[in-house]
Amino acid sequence: VMSAYGADQLSFGAEYVIPKPFDPRLITSLAPAVAKAAMESGVATRQIEDLEAYREQLGRFVYRSGMLMKPVFEKAIREPKKIVYGEGEDERVLQTAQQVIETGIARPILIGRLDRIQARIKTLGLRLVVGSDVDVVDPHTTDKHESLAVLLHELVGRHGVNPREARRGVRNDPSVLAFLMLKRGEADAAIVGTGGRFVHHLRRMSSIIGKGEGVLEFSTLNAMVLPKGTVFIADTYVTPDPTAEEIAELTALSAAAMQHMGVVPKAALLSHSNFGDRDSPSARKMRRAAEILHSRNLDFEVDGEMHVDAALSESLRQKIYGHGTLSGTANLLIMPNVDAAHIALNLLKTLGEGVSVGAMMLGAALPAHIVSQSITVRGLLNMSAIAVVDAQSGIVPSKENAETL
Repeated sequence: VMSAYGADQLSFGAEYVIPKPFDPRLITSLAPAVAKAAMESGVATRQIEDLEAYREQLGRFVYRSGMLMKPVFEKAIREPKKIVYGEGEDERVLQTAQQVIETGIARPILIGRLDRIQARIKTLGLRLVVGSDVDVVDPHTTDKHESLAVLLHELVGRHGVNPREARRGVRNDPSVLAFLMLKRGEADAAIVGTGGRFVHHLRRMSSIIGKGEGVLEFSTLNAMVLPKGTVFIADTYVTPDPTAEEIAELTALSAAAMQHMGVVPKAALLSHSNFGDRDSPSARKMRRAAEILHSRNLDFEVDGEMHVDAALSESLRQKIYGHGTLSGTANLLIMPNVDAAHIALNLLKTLGEGVSVGAMMLGAALPAHIVSQSITVRGLLNMSAIAVVDAQSGIVPSKENAETL
């Protein structure tokens, strides 16, 4: 709304009483309210029996990720968790915290300066009450400093971090503080990344949270909601050129993440080669990854290596190779390297008018996610629900878990 009107700040008050017509939330708020009033007053000639279902139907016009995320939110609401947000002063994080509370999926913990957070809550016109609705951990005043610094030194002391540097890290680096709180059990999940570079947060995650037992490498998964349907793409951010073994692991962990979201995965290992018609190192890598996966007791369909058009068209795939192990249309696209994955993601987002959900971190020992700096409030809310479901599962990602999917 602020972008549409060229405004730096909009909050309800004496100067802003009537919501702007470009506010997309109006359709999900005003239409159900008017319908309810019309029914109660007798003006309406036709009753809406389920107003909540009506509200959800209207929401599809506003939030295109709604249908994909609906089962995730339903799971999250059943067992809310505590989420720590590294950039608690960020306006998007504060707005997300408000919606997290309203949807009932989690209790937010915000890392940031208390006075700055309270001032921005007031400026944004939010209903958050510190201590009642949300908890705030101020890096400059918290009494957790010394104990968390000791924990950090225990974790990374053998990597050249002395006790003084550990204390400085706890005080000055929000992602360090967020991951340490998750590690110590003060939060059930952590979300960072609205500020700072992805690689910085990943290094902190690697040293504090670490990988699940037996996991070869961290990886990321993005869902792309398109007008023609939803596809999942991996690995979009982490490993520049994964090995065949890492590709196989990535595929299994991605499939598990999709299953937690209530989506049946159909995986295609993509390449410039179609079922062995090229013999480049990249083609051989994807072919080997398919062989590794086929040797396991999987509960999802996977095949490769193949072109992306073959992955998306069963009829085309049958013409090329009629003995494949993948039916229908693939919805999990495994890329041969991070360049291909990241380019495909942004092409679909820009030219295909797609809406991205993610990136979802795979392979971490605890539920922690690193979002992009450009993420929207809705994107943060989606990632919050995913983090809660991760925490509910209680499954620590491991090589053994991946191999038995």
